[in-house]
Amino acid sequence: MTDGNKNSTSRRQFIKSTSTLAAAGAALGSSALTSPASGFHHSVRDTLHVGVVGCGGRGTHAATNALNGDENCKITALADIFPNRLEECVRSLNQQVPDRMELEGRTFSGWDCCEELLKTNVDVVILTTPPHFRPAQLKMCIDAGKHVFCEKPVGVDVPGVLDVMETCRQAQEKGLSVVSGLCWRYDYGVREVMKRIQDGAIGEIKAIQENYLTGLLWHRGNNPEWSQMETQMRNWLYYTWLSGDHIAEQHIHSIDKALWLMNDEPPKTCYGTGGRLVRTDPKFGNVYDHFSCVFEWENGTKCFSHCRQMDANFTNVEDYVFGSKGTAEVLKHAINDEIVYEKRGKPSMYDVEHEFLFKGIRDGNPINNGTYMSYSTLMAIMGREAAYTGKRLNWDEFLQDDLRLGPDTYEWGDYEPMPVALPESD
Repeated sequence: MTDGNKNSTSRRQFIKSTSTLAAAGAALGSSALTSPASGFHHSVRDTLHVGVVGCGGRGTHAATNALNGDENCKITALADIFPNRLEECVRSLNQQVPDRMELEGRTFSGWDCCEELLKTNVDVVILTTPPHFRPAQLKMCIDAGKHVFCEKPVGVDVPGVLDVMETCRQAQEKGLSVVSGLCWRYDYGVREVMKRIQDGAIGEIKAIQENYLTGLLWHRGNNPEWSQMETQMRNWLYYTWLSGDHIAEQHIHSIDKALWLMNDEPPKTCYGTGGRLVRTDPKFGNVYDHFSCVFEWENGTKCFSHCRQMDANFTNVEDYVFGSKGTAEVLKHAINDEIVYEKRGKPSMYDVEHEFLFKGIRDGNPINNGTYMSYSTLMAIMGREAAYTGKRLNWDEFLQDDLRLGPDTYEWGDYEPMPVALPESD
């Protein structure tokens, strides 16, 4: 890999080969809306207490989605590394849902904010911090016996994602839910199209084209009073060690649908290209602004994956599926040019994922999305590394990468990320 700390760290001993990885994945199951674990029934209070770790825009919205997903839950703890983000979240939620808030001083900031939140009596934790922190924070939550809503991606490097798979295995053993923020798995229209495709509506899948061609995202500026670390943390989208690059942070939604179409079986190989054409200013850190990758499965099916973040360009976000008997456009809900699901009146997928999370908790049938959320993240990282290095990567060999991205310790001060990746220099 080409970013972060060059001191590699060994992977967990539980996983020493891809056969073990596959076995771990099979044990976790792959269906978004069914629970592989049953027979668990933790004592569930009438009013479930929810904590949010990561109180930016996504965390604030996820909090309201959780409240929409279960009428008898409350937000009882909030945590964010930055006090001002925490204050903004509290103010926003107090304006929107004042009767569903019971914080009573349970707000935490700083590097240890997640640990402090877990000392409270929350039942469910929403993890919406930058992806770099997901593996460690998910483990903290499961070790503490909490159910989790886990945003995507679940890591930024191979060792981190393998840690997540082990944590999800432990969650299953404990009867704890881990619901993924790969929200299209919980969209009723997309589910209907996927079911028809997998039932043979377009025959055998021959090729998939995944487009996520969109505009620029936010940037919070470069305050001269901020250290390098604070600048990167406040603008985490633009640093590979924090976000995984936009192929992992955003395009993972498309990549996940390709994985879903292939029955959650990971590809055999990947090659690709990418770079920076527009976001060349140093304020954009070390990420690319476009990627184009090809994933190939054992049976010869290929996925042509394209993502771009540039303004004033043609935009298109769609999943095109080409079969032996026809074609489909997943987000359009079209099979062979026929609309198979009406969009009007359907519930928000962002609410639905929380509905299933809470229903599973209350029914004693925890949901575990560990396999597909990990495989999709690994695919995104594989595409990124194929573009960064200019190499054709093999899945089995790729999983042997033991480099962890990011600093050895977290503290305010100077932290210099790796330069923008150049394939010819690797």
